[in-house]
Amino acid sequence: MNDAWLEAIKWGPDGLVPAIAQERGTGTILMMAWMNRESLELTRASGHAVYWSRSRARLWHKGEESGHQQVVHAIRIDCDADVVLLEVEQKGGIACHTGRHNCFYRQLDEAGDWVEIAPVLKDPDAIYAKA
Repeated sequence: MNDAWLEAIKWGPDGLVPAIAQERGTGTILMMAWMNRESLELTRASGHAVYWSRSRARLWHKGEESGHQQVVHAIRIDCDADVVLLEVEQKGGIACHTGRHNCFYRQLDEAGDWVEIAPVLKDPDAIYAKA
């Protein structure tokens, strides 16, 4: 298979590229994560978002624990080819590990405080219950 599409990406010195997950239909930015070559190849092949977890130092199949997978409808790169944009369908309506629809739930107010502007849809302890 031709991998010229992967060669076009400007990978960081650590072999990673930032990836933004955008909700199909609404345009809402759900989250940002990191991808390496393997995760991007797996995303394309499987049709489900696969990221590189820097904290765990391993591939992370979105929804592997929570069930909140992201079905990928399009993969794009920006004009500089150093950011990936995934157009996704968010399964379960929750993209954030905090139990919210997206990870961008804090907004800076005029006083300079971060204010939570989105509710928790499901308690994270219920999402990530350990058996």
